[in-house]
Amino acid sequence: MVQSIELLLDPESEATVRATWDLLAAAGLPSLADHRGVSNRPHLTLLAAESGLEGSMSQLRELLEQVDLPAVLGAPLLFGGHRGRWVLTRQVVPSRALLALHAAVHQVVEAATGASRDTHSVDPHSVDPHSEPDAWTPHVSLARRMPADRLPQALALLDPQPLACRLVGARLWDSPSATVMTLDRPDGRPRPESRP
Repeated sequence: MVQSIELLLDPESEATVRATWDLLAAAGLPSLADHRGVSNRPHLTLLAAESGLEGSMSQLRELLEQVDLPAVLGAPLLFGGHRGRWVLTRQVVPSRALLALHAAVHQVVEAATGASRDTHSVDPHSVDPHSEPDAWTPHVSLARRMPADRLPQALALLDPQPLACRLVGARLWDSPSATVMTLDRPDGRPRPESRP
């Protein structure tokens, strides 16, 4: 993933997710708390692509500048399993409003970049198929590369209660430049933040 469109959590919910990161790290487990870059924030990825999202920035800002959706962080969810390592996340329960926004973001990007869901060829504007409508599993990541034998310990640290939150901001993460650009303000002020 080189570029992504991400939604951000309200401050209280972000703090709760960060506290979970810290719990995992304090137990000696993999955690996103280990990534010290200032742009490393709890987020929900709506769309990931190889490149080319800059061409849809004005339309995305128009769509996302007033984003404020209720959401629920639900049960723990695992991805991967490659070489016995897992990505530990919390599911975001997919409301109709969130699914509609997700589809609208993809429509904007598809129209702006000419990306097509009907082709399997890889091109500079290719969208990650796992972020496409009908294949997307909304989630907020907690840890990457979690060894299978540490999963019971990690799961025991997680609060099993659903967490009501709000999705209140949007940004473009650009991996090559290690920067984010806000999408929830009309001026889209870039912030030169870096991730390790």
